[in-house]
Amino acid sequence: MSDQSKQDRLAKAKQIASNPIVYKVCEGCDSIVGCDVIICPNCHAYRFDSDSTRVVDQALELGTREQRSVTADDLA
Repeated sequence: MSDQSKQDRLAKAKQIASNPIVYKVCEGCDSIVGCDVIICPNCHAYRFDSDSTRVVDQALELGTREQRSVTADDLA
């Protein structure tokens, strides 16, 4: 993982953690999505956890490790 990619993931995690009320965590794949999303774009699940503490914890976890999941952008 490149240093730029690590920095980008950490910056996004900080952005999410600073305003967790506009995000939620997908219960199918643990992705973080916007609060207006109805179906996860990554796994197509429809159950989410919008608890702010969970969003912050998940953002910090995802922001400090290498990407492991395939996203919709990867498939385009």
